[in-house]
Amino acid sequence: MSTNNSNLKLWQKLSSLPGGKWLFSRLVCWKAPYFTTIRPRFDRLEVGHCELTICKRRAVHNHLATVHAIAMCNMAELAGGTMTEVSTPSTHRWIPKGMTVEYLKKAETDLRAVATFKTPPEFSAAANVPVIVLVTDTNNHLVFRAEINMWVSPKKA
Repeated sequence: MSTNNSNLKLWQKLSSLPGGKWLFSRLVCWKAPYFTTIRPRFDRLEVGHCELTICKRRAVHNHLATVHAIAMCNMAELAGGTMTEVSTPSTHRWIPKGMTVEYLKKAETDLRAVATFKTPPEFSAAANVPVIVLVTDTNNHLVFRAEINMWVSPKKA
């Protein structure tokens, strides 16, 4: 897969600079403000792969003082969407079509989301492209799993 994506170029430019990952994360949230609710930090971004983290803090707690299920859904959508964005050729567009989630364990620590394609897409005709997002705690225990169906289609002329 190759891509000529401005977001990927921005990541490549900023991520090696002091405060660059923080700045990139803020810029993504400026573009899609709802994601500021989880205060994500992008740690790795490349074609076919995205990693981001969130801190366990009161604003994302549920009534059990663990990370709320919807905060993990937000993580999954942000990681999966950003990975899809930087992986999709400029001739195509994408949108999330559906998401299936599994809550596997209480999320009692900071969390890391890792998004990858279930199988490498071909990006030719319109198709559902499944993205897998695994969320682990600081002990590397899997606490959440999502499969997001991204609808990827050629842009209209």
